[in-house]
Amino acid sequence: MEEAPTNDPGESSSSVKEILSRARAEVGKVIIGQEDVIDFSLIAIFTGNHILVEGVPGVAKTLLVRTLARVLGAEFSRIQFTPDLMPSDITGTNIFNIQEGDFHLVKGPIFTSFLLADEINRAPAKTQSALLQAMQERQVTIDGVTHELPDSFTVFATQNPIEYEGTYPLPEAQKDRFLLRVVMDYPGEDEEKLLATRSLGSETPENVLDSNEIQPVLTASDIVTMQNALQSITIKEELVSYVVDLIRTSRETDSIQVGAGPRATQALLLSSRAYAATQGRDFVTPDDIQEMTRPVLSHRIVLRPEYEIEGVTTDEAIRKLLESVAVPR
Repeated sequence: MEEAPTNDPGESSSSVKEILSRARAEVGKVIIGQEDVIDFSLIAIFTGNHILVEGVPGVAKTLLVRTLARVLGAEFSRIQFTPDLMPSDITGTNIFNIQEGDFHLVKGPIFTSFLLADEINRAPAKTQSALLQAMQERQVTIDGVTHELPDSFTVFATQNPIEYEGTYPLPEAQKDRFLLRVVMDYPGEDEEKLLATRSLGSETPENVLDSNEIQPVLTASDIVTMQNALQSITIKEELVSYVVDLIRTSRETDSIQVGAGPRATQALLLSSRAYAATQGRDFVTPDDIQEMTRPVLSHRIVLRPEYEIEGVTTDEAIRKLLESVAVPR
């Protein structure tokens, strides 16, 4: 494997756009289709946040995170959440060494850059909460001692949207820690045909990932530089007011029982700025904000039961919310 380039990506908007474009291209060599999910994943990473990914089995959720780790020069770990998973299985534990007569920390899989928390809702709340400190503070406490996690630490949590037997719904406080919620859907017909054709030869997505064809575009330390560089993306004051109006209106909409909190305002501003960079621009437009409203709000609002009975979905409620707030010109 070739080493990732060590050049500083810089703090200019042009550098941000160039790196994002290269990262998207490299990930696209492995992941067929799913352009929106790739963009949203990059947005979560480069804003220093976490992402909740929903999708049926077999749509390459694990492969996506492995590929992102390879392209961005980051470490990768995976945790399969189960009902008997204990917090120490995630964080690690101190083991007594008889020969040395002392305790030594055996680190758990949480000590990584990119963590895939697979089917996170299958573990009980006590285990889910073990992630909470790590997600918010990028540190974990084991036997009273705090250990730092990498600045690039990012959680990709998955949920199976069609199977809920034996699961534990995520508490609201934990869902709010995820910048975005996205759905990784089935590929299109042409994309699935391409995948089928490649699976008959040596160019399967897994083989491509393990080959030298995928080139890292960053190192893990460069990710923090990229996070700082996003500050060069301009967002006008009237667009900030537009974001605030959207979030506040979500608390007054008839179909929404629980609206979005102040963290949603921060999330929509950060993600809109990053989305503008993925589109090759150094400024935010109202379209960027509208594009990011659904993934930012879909896990943060709660519909009124009477509207759910009538078949109103979260996406419909968000669409009506966008229609009800005047767009700045």
